[in-house]
Amino acid sequence: MGAPTHTVLGIESSCDETAIALVTSDREILAQRIASQEAEHAPYGGVVPEIAARAHAERLAPMLYAVMEDAGLGLDQIDAVAATAGPGLIGGVMVGLVSAKALAMAADKPLIAVNHLEGHALSPRLADPALGFPYLLLLVSGGHCQVLGVAGVGRYRRLATTIDDALGEAFDKTAKILGLGYPGGPAVEKLAREGDPHAVPLPRPMKGSSEPHFSFAGLKSAVLRAHDSGEYASADIAASFQQAAVECLLDRLDKVLSREGEFPALVVAGGVAANARVRGALETFAASRGMTFSAPPMALCTDNAAMIAWAGCEKLAIDPDFAGDPLDIKARPRWPLDPEAEAVRGAGVKA
Repeated sequence: MGAPTHTVLGIESSCDETAIALVTSDREILAQRIASQEAEHAPYGGVVPEIAARAHAERLAPMLYAVMEDAGLGLDQIDAVAATAGPGLIGGVMVGLVSAKALAMAADKPLIAVNHLEGHALSPRLADPALGFPYLLLLVSGGHCQVLGVAGVGRYRRLATTIDDALGEAFDKTAKILGLGYPGGPAVEKLAREGDPHAVPLPRPMKGSSEPHFSFAGLKSAVLRAHDSGEYASADIAASFQQAAVECLLDRLDKVLSREGEFPALVVAGGVAANARVRGALETFAASRGMTFSAPPMALCTDNAAMIAWAGCEKLAIDPDFAGDPLDIKARPRWPLDPEAEAVRGAGVKA
């Protein structure tokens, strides 16, 4: 007799996307809605926390009704309510978590407080039934750049992190320098297709270092100097930046594997995983090491509620009798997947 099928409502509001989804433990996304806030934040060149929180509060309830109607379900037909409880912009996290608490209490369903990073870490398993534990995870987004050994649900060991900026942040800052607007990652990727990836002599921070960690602050500064010099075309700067970033990722992954030994699979998740150049390079790297490669579909790379609901499904799968997290659980601006990880120099400890 197989495990029971669960249907979980997911809520994501950690940054600048309001998202609701209904997902089953059979890996079916019954319905989902995502409301972007690009227009609200574009004039400021980045996310304004107060604007983000207000937008979440205005949009969440109507989106919830729409998702339930899309799926043709009532709250009495779901098994749990999962919501991002951190890390993220605290105002937005609170909006989603408080809403989830109210729904869980009203419907008498378990509340599952999900670590946003765990949502990303497990998201490839939503689309790839063949992906089992353990695997090596490269988590790359606007706020995080980490390599983790994933042994199972709730079992994470951080093997490397950034000592300063996350790669997604470096993409966004590069876009701003080049006048490409917000969000920056897709804009840089698009412009890079028109440029020469070897035209601009940019550094590869930490490449060859005995440490496994990342650093992108120096690369970002070099992009600014290249732009201000007036010697290079914007497309060449974008392409050279992207090439440097890819080489840094591969070098650091190689260092991790040389220290930790082989893993059966390499997995990438987070917003930067939507970058085709990054995905292609990682897939080639994995093949060269005899590892399988897995990445979530593009729609599940950026922040979304399906990954939060799926994390809830994963938790129910290992503990079907889970009674839920306490309704007084607090939102957390910081929440490391591996609390026991050794602190590193620089700002990497914030991850």
